[in-house]
Amino acid sequence: MSEREYDVVIVGAGFAGMYLLHRVRKLGMRARVLEAGSDVGGTWYWNRYPGARCDVESMQYSYQFDDDLQQEWSWSERYSPQPEILKYAQHVSERYDLRRDIDFNTRVTSAAYDEDSARWTLTSEDGEKTVGHYFVMATGCLSAPNWPKIDGLDSFGGPTYHTALWPHEKVDFTGQRVGVIGTGSSAIQSIPHIAREAKHLTVFQRTANYAIPAHNAPLDPEREREIKAHYSEMRARAKTTPGGLDVVYNQDSVHDASSKEQFAAFEHNWQRGGLGFMSAFGDLMMEQSANDIAANFVRDKIRATVNDPATAETLCPKNIIGAKRLCVDIDYFQTYNRENVELIDVSEKPIEAITPSGIRAHGIEHQIDALVIATGFDAMTGALTRVDIRGRGTVPLAERWKDGPSSYLGLAMHDFPNLFTVTGPGSPSVFSNMLPTIEQHVDWIADCLGHAQKNGYKTIEADAEAERVWWAHCQDLGKIGLKTVTDSWYVGANVAGKARVFLPYFGGIPAYFKKCEEVVENGYEGFSFG
Repeated sequence: MSEREYDVVIVGAGFAGMYLLHRVRKLGMRARVLEAGSDVGGTWYWNRYPGARCDVESMQYSYQFDDDLQQEWSWSERYSPQPEILKYAQHVSERYDLRRDIDFNTRVTSAAYDEDSARWTLTSEDGEKTVGHYFVMATGCLSAPNWPKIDGLDSFGGPTYHTALWPHEKVDFTGQRVGVIGTGSSAIQSIPHIAREAKHLTVFQRTANYAIPAHNAPLDPEREREIKAHYSEMRARAKTTPGGLDVVYNQDSVHDASSKEQFAAFEHNWQRGGLGFMSAFGDLMMEQSANDIAANFVRDKIRATVNDPATAETLCPKNIIGAKRLCVDIDYFQTYNRENVELIDVSEKPIEAITPSGIRAHGIEHQIDALVIATGFDAMTGALTRVDIRGRGTVPLAERWKDGPSSYLGLAMHDFPNLFTVTGPGSPSVFSNMLPTIEQHVDWIADCLGHAQKNGYKTIEADAEAERVWWAHCQDLGKIGLKTVTDSWYVGANVAGKARVFLPYFGGIPAYFKKCEEVVENGYEGFSFG
């Protein structure tokens, strides 16, 4: 096979990979993007399940590096559906002529660093080799599908769909008996749509999840004009909040409010809808007693929505609200009032087996025609460890991370020179609005490459001690409050055999951005250049 050489090789043509390609071009560097899919879009290329849409409002879930792009693009809904987000990604790729430097249908299987040449060689499934001085994994935090370990999963005789690998053509469930395994975000979005088509829908729930209504609607043109007239101010406000969202955070304790005031604050956020629900008070994720008040409010909403009391109680989460990422729903709980929808609780007695004709649980075989797996992702690390990445020495990244990952700023690792990760473990990533976080990471990486280029450096590498200190800091932050009390994908609990460590950075966007700036101001403190 032939071998091609570039200054920068980027894996992934989602929002991170596209913007990084745009930035390194401006540095005069030759870059190539390797993408497993047949088009740009990343997670919005793969996740095409019914009802897929962003849980961040459209006007905030977008690039901000080019004001002309912000002004020219118009969203149709408050929360953008997947087809529209994909169309936006395609628009960006065309606007900046990105496709000419992207190899589609190219899945990278391995990457090896050569210390003598200070270069990485990436090998794809077809044996094609691509060499780069710098190598960036822009593969996203939620992009490696997680399959459940259930006996007989491969034996089912009908079609099996994973929400993260949905077919590109329309799947019609009309007249079919459908089984859905999982009740996380993708299930909460897809179940109402599947229920409207299916003859019968059986949902198998291991863990009930909190969901806040989206109150989605067509985007008000006047609201759009107002935001676009003051876009820079909105973006600046968002960067002062922990999650990078333009939401008002009340720092007061819920215990300092009367019962009437508590209800009014929660009801206001409930009616507004979306991820800002937990901003009602400042201590909801710090104290169990405070969290209980918010959790009980949502449980009461579920009980008031679901007609059957037993089903309502099964749908009421028993864990801490906010310890798992909140879901944003459209008619999810209302769906259980339909006569063709059945909920099976498998929290205490797991699914026994998948059979050729159905799902066996509680000793009963539930006959189905189609199976939907909605068990999410091997989050934060899966897309990185599924590629055989070998830096200095012969130990692959997956082996090094078998007891849990470590990273400096979520950007780089010791012993892996000239390798960067966009929104890797140890960065705010999934605790934030991903688009602004991606832009900040890409800008930092591009500026770092420019610094090395300007000064004639061949290598950039995180120092071992800087990585150790930062990762210990991330673990200490994870212990603050209630984030680690509940098993979640934030700690790898959804993947069998995965090490339990706290994966994201929990210190908030402002503190993280400041730290990254200080690193640069102090001469790229914690990095070594050679």
